[in-house]
Amino acid sequence: MAEPSITDAFHRLYYETAVWKDTYWLGVRAQKCPLDLWIYQEILYEQRPDLILETGTAHGGSALYLASVCDLLGRGEIVTVDIHPLEGRPEHDRITYLTGSSTAMDIVSELEGLAAGRESVLVILDSDHSRDHVLDELRLYSRLVTPGGYLVVEDTNVNAHPVFPEHGPGPMEAVDAFLAETDDFEVDAAREKFFLTFNPRGFLRRSGQI
Repeated sequence: MAEPSITDAFHRLYYETAVWKDTYWLGVRAQKCPLDLWIYQEILYEQRPDLILETGTAHGGSALYLASVCDLLGRGEIVTVDIHPLEGRPEHDRITYLTGSSTAMDIVSELEGLAAGRESVLVILDSDHSRDHVLDELRLYSRLVTPGGYLVVEDTNVNAHPVFPEHGPGPMEAVDAFLAETDDFEVDAAREKFFLTFNPRGFLRRSGQI
């Protein structure tokens, strides 16, 4: 196993070059670590979610990526939320865009309705990365994840975990606070098998069988 100092040093080098901001899926900016995208396709293949809820749409590249994998599997739809209605986002039959705050009650109520009765629901949190906002999201969206399913918290690497030490309390601190409140979720460290992930301790799996 690689020494943490080596992996952290490479992580910081990779992050600080900002090449992840110049990463595209089918021509659409995705702004993800490609190794995390590979993990996503493994999760989708294993779990075959019929609904994926994403907060933080940005340019729509990650939603398009997820929709592309769902096309290959013949199953699943993506509902993605952002406060900014950017023009030029990709159109896809499996993608629905919602505009608003991920913690606004009207948005949460709409997503609750869409998730009701679903066999398998996956949630990905990638909007405002402040601790309090992410903790609010975790409390609101965790109940939508089906037993055995995943709640993924993106960008837990900021605030010196190991990058962007100037950020201040963020997603990692929100995860720690959330896990102190509940026994329903646990960190799936196996999803960090490629060593470089923007989501350390961020792949949370709900107890139970899917």
